[in-house]
Amino acid sequence: MRLESSPMARIVATKKKSTFNPAHFLETIGNGRKSLLVSKKAVIFSQGDPADAVFYIQKGRVRLTVVSKNGREATIGMLGEANFFGEGSLAGQALRMGSAAALTDCKLLRIEKKAMMDALHREHAFSDLFVAYLLGRNIRYEEDLVDQLFNSSEKRLARVLLLLAHFGKEGAPETVVPKISQETLAEMVGTTRSRVSFFMNRFRKMGFIHYAGGIEGGLQVHSSLLNVVLHD
Repeated sequence: MRLESSPMARIVATKKKSTFNPAHFLETIGNGRKSLLVSKKAVIFSQGDPADAVFYIQKGRVRLTVVSKNGREATIGMLGEANFFGEGSLAGQALRMGSAAALTDCKLLRIEKKAMMDALHREHAFSDLFVAYLLGRNIRYEEDLVDQLFNSSEKRLARVLLLLAHFGKEGAPETVVPKISQETLAEMVGTTRSRVSFFMNRFRKMGFIHYAGGIEGGLQVHSSLLNVVLHD
């Protein structure tokens, strides 16, 4: 299993020969674009709100959630820099199917639906990158589904931690979202908080993870955790 950073970051990295910069392009599209500074824990949009814009993360991390009819909340994704969210508005989605909130202080670009559509039609390089990004996101969703169907909760937790750490730098630990709760991890893995606690303690004792500054500090994930995902 190959675990990397955001689909957009991977796409940009594979096109080093191109001088096209999607982040710079988005900042110059004119009307319909607004830069937002969002404080940690602030709601960006809520489930049921009008779906009238796409968001691009310049800095920070965003949590995507959905609430069922009986009030049960589930985390469906955590996104970092160079990721889009709210793109369902481009496919005719009238209302938001889920909510988005800032996990950290964020700098976002809010791009109105019409402005985004105009930009996609006007700049073919950007259109190609955006389509590739959406395909990459779709592949990730398929991998998540397979993970839920066939892998143990321990493997699913290991995979979530590696993805949150943007695994890919050989041998180097990276800080995950500070103070990420075990309840949130349980939602993402599809298991109970007690099981997450059990596996996190096991990972810590085996040296796969490290709590920087104590259990309430930022979590560091080591590349050796990949052994849990690959082990049959």
